[in-house]
Amino acid sequence: MSALFTPHQLGPLTLPNRIVMAPLTRNRAGAGNVPTELMAEYYGQRAEAGLIVAEATQVCPEGQGYEATPGIHSDAQIAGWKRVTDTVHARGGRIFLQLWHVGRVSHVSLQPNGQKPVAPSAIRADTKTFVGGEFVDVSEPRALELQEIPGIVAAYRTGAANAIAAGFDGVEIHGANGYLLDQFLRDGSNRRDDLYGGSIENRARLMLQVAQAVAGEIGPRRTGIRLSPVTPANDARDSNPQPLFEYVVEQLDRLDLVYIHLIEGQTGGDRNFGAGFDYGALRRRFRGSWIVNNGYSAEMAETAIGSGYADLVAFGRSFISNPDLVTRLRRRAPLAKANRATFYGGGAEGYTDYPTLEAAE
Repeated sequence: MSALFTPHQLGPLTLPNRIVMAPLTRNRAGAGNVPTELMAEYYGQRAEAGLIVAEATQVCPEGQGYEATPGIHSDAQIAGWKRVTDTVHARGGRIFLQLWHVGRVSHVSLQPNGQKPVAPSAIRADTKTFVGGEFVDVSEPRALELQEIPGIVAAYRTGAANAIAAGFDGVEIHGANGYLLDQFLRDGSNRRDDLYGGSIENRARLMLQVAQAVAGEIGPRRTGIRLSPVTPANDARDSNPQPLFEYVVEQLDRLDLVYIHLIEGQTGGDRNFGAGFDYGALRRRFRGSWIVNNGYSAEMAETAIGSGYADLVAFGRSFISNPDLVTRLRRRAPLAKANRATFYGGGAEGYTDYPTLEAAE
């Protein structure tokens, strides 16, 4: 599996291997949605990854959709994340922050003043969110007014600047999994009749404006984006995703972003969901680094890298229970199994207490 352990140049960063830790929501932020010392230890334990993409982090209070998820819009949050990045860098790692606005995937109890979540259109998603220690139905959203949209773009721009101030090496824009930017992309959630609805060009407008704003703020070689063309996550639906995502990737390529992080199939599930979608057509439209994700084994990852299909492979759940995943893959050692009961919320149990291979031996 030698190809997985070769260096890769990602903008200004030299990654020592091709293994990316995917962003994973763990619901362990402290009061004020501030990252904690426990989170710093969690990410520091996983610093041998070629690149860590830290968990989805809301760019504004209205962007929150789940309890105890971190933000990047207050001074305290920036300071909390600085402890995380300092720990990762001290252990030789590299770390990006995923910038997030959930849009309609939220609950009124998480919104400022109990207001309705915002969305491209007033269509409630058939999905759930995590509130009060359990999963509950999301709330009915309201459609964003046209004059509010520049404020969304500005929140992402400020979030990117705050991420750099917190010591991150770059950011990943969350454009996947049925959250706000993805909601605008898809005709199943976007019924607008203005500049942000209708045609593919209009539905892609917000995502591209956000990407341009973020790249303009911190530089395109520190800016990546995550896409999930066919996933049904959070009620994401589109009648014809192939031309939609081919257009989006062509336009993102023009912005010279450092990478696209692509979820193949159903997020966290069936890789063959949406069979027939041509991912290669997207790959051929983008000159930057290409990260693939979803259910990759070490052997599949090796093939993807060795064939040139991908530059990097992101692993998610296996990083939860294997802080030294890179070492285990290199040694072809067994992987520890994760305790699903501790995925969302809680403390150190199922978070920072998974032993390394060396400790286990």
